[in-house]
Amino acid sequence: MRQLLTLAAALTLAVSTSAFAAPAKESGTAATMTPQQTRMGDCNKQAAGKKGDERKAFMKTCLSGNSAMAAPAAPMTQQDKMKKCSGENKGKKGDEYKSAMKTCLSA
Repeated sequence: MRQLLTLAAALTLAVSTSAFAAPAKESGTAATMTPQQTRMGDCNKQAAGKKGDERKAFMKTCLSGNSAMAAPAAPMTQQDKMKKCSGENKGKKGDEYKSAMKTCLSA
């Protein structure tokens, strides 16, 4: 009888614990995020590469609801172009790399 009560108590504890643990996993999903949280995530992705005051200004504009696309984008610097093109042409070597970089940088 004592073993039966112990087993019943353990089973009850296991079921009640799993019932309360399941909703906690879903709290970070996109379905339960508020519009502000979604906007924050989107703006944060778009702000990648920006630092300091430039990032602050961008985040302020983006989070206020103003479209980042509406503001004229600053032209890419030569260094930024080099980084972008180099990343796109990873794995290429020799003349193939040189011609791909030339094409990418002239675009």
